[in-house]
Amino acid sequence: AKEKKRHMGDTKHFCPVYLKENFILYPGLDEHAAKYKEKIYYFSTSEYRDKFLENPEEYVAHNEPIQAPPLRVCLLGTHGAGKTTCARQIADKLGIFHIQFEEYLQELILPKTKVKVGQNVDEEPEEDDNKMPVLPQEQEDFTQTITETETETEKSKLEPELTEEEEAIKANLVDNQELPPEVLDNIVPDWWRKEPFRSTGFILDGFPRTPDEAQYLSERGLCPDVAVYIQVEESDVLDRLLPPRLQKWKERQHRKMEKKKKLKDLKAKIRV
Repeated sequence: AKEKKRHMGDTKHFCPVYLKENFILYPGLDEHAAKYKEKIYYFSTSEYRDKFLENPEEYVAHNEPIQAPPLRVCLLGTHGAGKTTCARQIADKLGIFHIQFEEYLQELILPKTKVKVGQNVDEEPEEDDNKMPVLPQEQEDFTQTITETETETEKSKLEPELTEEEEAIKANLVDNQELPPEVLDNIVPDWWRKEPFRSTGFILDGFPRTPDEAQYLSERGLCPDVAVYIQVEESDVLDRLLPPRLQKWKERQHRKMEKKKKLKDLKAKIRV
């Protein structure tokens, strides 16, 4: 084993061509190996092996060791497992970017939807209350308020139409419909291949979420260095998520009761 280790190429078992061109550590295969200057190099495809053999000096170390890419981590786990909390701490400690996948999707469509959408959104929309009747003598005072409300309603009806990509993102957030590869192509590869992520590294929180998304990463050659899955008990998830949601529900109920009281008082004035 020591003898084999000594004779491996500069990139060990990773493909030197893929590293040079994409700055990603992609494992090479035994069937695509080649020997150069008594060292064995492994390649991800036969095409990359042939490319290496045409000009090997371009892909080997000279005066300094070949620079390794930064750390790329995928952090997985069920909703409420504490992924985001852990990811922020890890990103801060290692000096890499933290990317919360679903939050990133929300930001892509937020300019048009105006509010966050989906099952895991903590801010639930308030229920529409019955419109308060207006006393004749108070009609003038309320005219401005009513006009503003109607204007806001008209604006909400005239929301910009979503593009096909934005519709797919919304369907994914609301109904868990899978994102098509062409939509993922506009989002995910940039974190591996474009600055500032390319040279700094990142922890990707909440992706991949399905076997198909993991297959997508594999087919595009987007290899994370580490994949961490956080496993928690259901009771821990309940303890973390239930208290704040219960508090928000209580606050909404309190506001609802206040509106009902105002409505009752207004009806009493009308009777008088």
